[in-house]
Amino acid sequence: MAEHSPTLATELGIVGYDGELQDFSPEYWDSLADRIRELMADVDALNDGTDESDDEDDFDSVDHVTAAILRDRMGLELELLHQGEFQAQLNNIESPVQTIRDTFSLMPTDTPEQLEAIESRLSKVAHALHGYRESLADAASHGLVAAHRQIDAVIDQCENLADEGSLLESLGVDPESSAVTSAKAAFGEMADWLSTELNPLGSLEEAFGRERYELFSEYFVGYQVDLDEAYEWGLDQLHQIVSKQKQLARKLYGDDCPVRVAYRRLNEESRYTLEGTDELQQWMSKVSHRAIEELDGMHFTIPEEIKELDCRIDPAGSGGIFYTPPADDFSRPGTMWWSVPKGQTTFHKWQELSTVFHEGVPGHHLQLGITLTEKDNLNLWRRTMNWHSGHGEGWALYAEQLMDEFGYMRDPGMKMGLLDSQRLRAARVVLDIGVHLGKKVPEGSGVWDASYAKSFLRDNTAMDEANLSFELDRYMGWAGQAPSYALGQRAWVQLRDDALAEGQTLTQFHDAALRLGSMPMDLLRNEILNN
Repeated sequence: MAEHSPTLATELGIVGYDGELQDFSPEYWDSLADRIRELMADVDALNDGTDESDDEDDFDSVDHVTAAILRDRMGLELELLHQGEFQAQLNNIESPVQTIRDTFSLMPTDTPEQLEAIESRLSKVAHALHGYRESLADAASHGLVAAHRQIDAVIDQCENLADEGSLLESLGVDPESSAVTSAKAAFGEMADWLSTELNPLGSLEEAFGRERYELFSEYFVGYQVDLDEAYEWGLDQLHQIVSKQKQLARKLYGDDCPVRVAYRRLNEESRYTLEGTDELQQWMSKVSHRAIEELDGMHFTIPEEIKELDCRIDPAGSGGIFYTPPADDFSRPGTMWWSVPKGQTTFHKWQELSTVFHEGVPGHHLQLGITLTEKDNLNLWRRTMNWHSGHGEGWALYAEQLMDEFGYMRDPGMKMGLLDSQRLRAARVVLDIGVHLGKKVPEGSGVWDASYAKSFLRDNTAMDEANLSFELDRYMGWAGQAPSYALGQRAWVQLRDDALAEGQTLTQFHDAALRLGSMPMDLLRNEILNN
């Protein structure tokens, strides 16, 4: 897979491929499907070819779990490839344009050889984007085209990469070199093609529909979801969270203070305010290091290899916060990235504390870092490449809840921020399912569409307009992913409660669950409970 998809090799820290770049052409996706089929056949043949008389070759308990996870994940990926979904993928957050852009942020720049790899990869951007256009055109010929909203968002991203001041000029390679100028020109050409060729074919219908959505939902959540039950559950969660926020707003600022006014007044308080990205970065690092020091040995066993967490500002500036795990040999540390939109200089700790816990410790950094240390038990695929959003994002949202349970949200402003985070995730369950299944809005006066979704999102989050617009575009173009957070959290809480009822301590539960790595939650439940 590292040879097939060199950006994946960079992400995983597998050396030798940083100068390469996949072309995202129809042939690329066909070869990926072939490789998946071969892999699944190899696993089945290995399983069938072992018996109790064999020694080294026998499937042990870890192998059986690995095979089950692999069949689940690869089977869904193969179905999405057969349906043309990967070939047609174009949205503001998870499609080839972002893959190409973001891989450069992960590449080291310390030696001439590393800079040569960046230059080599830059020189291949034009070919990769040409192949991507072939895939998009082929998918369009079969009726699969992104909605105008997504095409417009990617056009903007391509133009930013093509313009003066492009991220590509800050990679350590001479901005006037042929590699940089050709890559910038390629993104400009991509923007033009999207505008003139694909946009006229783009869909006005943004809803994916129930059949497509069910497949994406299973892929992201990790199990088949009763979507109608999940929608009603999300509405109920929203009602409960809003009730708690109203009580907290009255506690903060008096009986007549609405939640929205409490948000505004919290933003005006200097004790919750950070000015500039330097101050933001320092605060992220301070909070993360304190969490590592205080949680180790208390509620988790934190390995030495992951007691370093890098906190950076993402130069792409697209909005949002995300995490990239360490390299498998820990030569590159885990990193929390804050992608600050252009012009934003003020940040509010009350809004963001729970997010730092989500991305750092005890969230993704702890989760993915512990898995990486399990070299004696888990193979490279399970440690690095295997990812289930319901498991992973569910854990990170559960981590936010844990920090409240551990007493880190006693400050009422920080508690309001946690509730805001939980409210957003519950709202996303309702919004995502509502839009893509064309359900009636909660008031019953119409059907979900993008306009109602934006108003609903604005009513249910404290985020600023720039981030809100990015988030809305994300939900409209990446169907099924957003609900995996809250639905995954629900599964984690249920599993935790059952493990404690069985007699496990909280630390035992956390250590055992995290050492197993990412997997569908029903498989995890089977591994954790009843031995």
